[in-house]
Amino acid sequence: MPSAEFEKAAADVQQLKVLPKDDELLKLYALYKQTTVGDNETAKPSVFDFKAKYKWTEWSKLKGMSQEDAEAEYIKYAGELIAKYSE
Repeated sequence: MPSAEFEKAAADVQQLKVLPKDDELLKLYALYKQTTVGDNETAKPSVFDFKAKYKWTEWSKLKGMSQEDAEAEYIKYAGELIAKYSE
């Protein structure tokens, strides 16, 4: 179960006034999914569904990472994005 610190980071990053770049959002998404679900065991999306394919691929790269490690990395990365885009 994700920590209160993780939940706060997830809420705070959603409040950014400036949207992070696509690659940053994909990394954040993958870390979020790895933390909350674990390894990606879902079927690969259609090649024509580009957004879903990119998200699925990014999440799949984290296979084997523990949910605890993913949570720590998410909190750290969200903090970096908040610092970068809150100015």
